[in-house]
Amino acid sequence: MTVPDHGRTGRISFQGVSGAYSHMACVAAYPHMEPVACESFEDAFAAVESGNAGLGMIPIENSVGGRVADIHHLLPDSGLYIVDEHFQPVQHQLLGLPGASLENIKYVTSHVQALTQCRHLINELGVRPVQSADTAGAAKALARSGDEETAAIASALAGEVYGLVTLRSRIEDRIGNTTRMVVMSRVRSEPDPREGPCMTSIVFQVRSVPAALYKALGGFATNGINITKLESYITDASFTVAQFYAEIEGHPAARAVDLAFDELQFFSNKMKILGTYPAHPYRSKM
Repeated sequence: MTVPDHGRTGRISFQGVSGAYSHMACVAAYPHMEPVACESFEDAFAAVESGNAGLGMIPIENSVGGRVADIHHLLPDSGLYIVDEHFQPVQHQLLGLPGASLENIKYVTSHVQALTQCRHLINELGVRPVQSADTAGAAKALARSGDEETAAIASALAGEVYGLVTLRSRIEDRIGNTTRMVVMSRVRSEPDPREGPCMTSIVFQVRSVPAALYKALGGFATNGINITKLESYITDASFTVAQFYAEIEGHPAARAVDLAFDELQFFSNKMKILGTYPAHPYRSKM
């Protein structure tokens, strides 16, 4: 499926600075588009909403760190649609200034999750971890500092962007670390269900009656629809209203999915389809 670019021709927004893993995902999935760095997730959404970017690459969950904070709150209110997904391998590199060596490194800086994911190396080297706002930002700050006693944990792309050298590659404790991204667009675009497997993302709030969630989801079981993700989060200050984010295998045009959605809506106060998009080949490999 070719995802249309409905904004400024050939631009795709991401949160972070150049060299971030979201930047790598943009290059890998849409090599013909120009990545646009944004300071926050809100800015990345706004770039697409305003038309300054045609698409947005947004991380939603990581195989090691779990779901990305705040994304599930931002998705329903963004006014955008999910039109694609991408699975980005996270392969950490230990980066240093030209001329630096492992023997002289005393500090290592990165995002807290990256530091946690590389504890074995940090313990092996006996260096002090220093938290940074993000991985690519740590690489950028290191390049500006001129400090040969500090290394940064970031992507290979960050090393290229900021002129750093790789002191050791693939330093993550667990091989297979992967971040799943969703691609956002101002215009809803659905694949032809005959062209291959599809995923559909939805949000809903169930009615306040006993066993409402059980009943709302019953239609998926009876119609043979697989729910691959179901998460809840509180949406009000009284902690009484929970919203659910779910992903299913299937296309709303399919009779079984349509019947399941009918039952879900009957037991829900509201339901919104965030998008239907092709299932990434990574799913079948796993």
